Amino acid sequence: MAPAGVRPSCYDIGIMRRLTSSSLVLSLLLAGTVAATSVAAQPPQPAASRSTAPQAPPAPPDVAAPPDDAQKLDSGLATKVLQAGSGTQKPGPTDMVTFNYTAWRAEDGRAFDSTVLRGKPSKLMMDRLMSGLAQGLQMMVVGEKRRLWVPEALAFKGQAGRPQGMVVFDVELVDVEPSPTTPPPDVIAPPADATRTSSGLAYRVLRSGQGGRKPGSSDRVTVHYSGWTTDGKMFDSSVVRGEPATFGLDQVIKGWTEGVQLMSVGDKWRFWIPSRLAYNNQAGMPRGMLVFDIELLGIEK
Repeated sequence: MAPAGVRPSCYDIGIMRRLTSSSLVLSLLLAGTVAATSVAAQPPQPAASRSTAPQAPPAPPDVAAPPDDAQKLDSGLATKVLQAGSGTQKPGPTDMVTFNYTAWRAEDGRAFDSTVLRGKPSKLMMDRLMSGLAQGLQMMVVGEKRRLWVPEALAFKGQAGRPQGMVVFDVELVDVEPSPTTPPPDVIAPPADATRTSSGLAYRVLRSGQGGRKPGSSDRVTVHYSGWTTDGKMFDSSVVRGEPATFGLDQVIKGWTEGVQLMSVGDKWRFWIPSRLAYNNQAGMPRGMLVFDIELLGIEK
């Protein structure tokens, strides 16, 4: 938390979210100890909204066991391609992957998690996924869909409160990015083609979104971000935590307030923020110029 009279920084917000955040994705897919939450165990919806609420896809007819034409690996994982992909890159063991999925219990075909219910894909680091899901994704290219039969030893391993036995995933690989723990090659200084503002902020567009409205100085934004010092040390990342951050642009360091106002939803930019627009050498904060990769996911007043 920031001292009295000092605006909280994005670094502070990152620390707070590490202590307080939780999500269904983290509870079900990661190799941690948080108890799983069953889709079927959610409170019943009112009759008026039941018909419009998202529903998990029904279990496939071969949910109980992999068919004869499924590929079976020595690890015990079985997999079958449902749709060929259009990409060529396959995820590495520490890459960041964006993917859609639905998961069922093999014993009774009950869905226990699905990005369909959340309305957006998951974005997580490969080395934080359950081993069976990570093995399957490493075989895939962008655009590909596969069905994975994951034995208990590669899934939840009999942990109390989690789905028991074999689980089945239908997975679509949407995107692959390098691990955010690997610093960008230009972390030491902004390159010649970076845009510089009169304040000293520098930035480069990594990916353009759809354009449209930009946030105001007091709007709340939802972002994914990673931050490094110029010696390549990561000091904070919502991407590594697996959950975006949301905060007001009047609650963050000056470089963020200025830079994010230039962006539209869907943009991903790299910023080089001089010390005077960052933490200005405050004790306990990262020192010197800082480098942030920021992806703007949403804007709200």
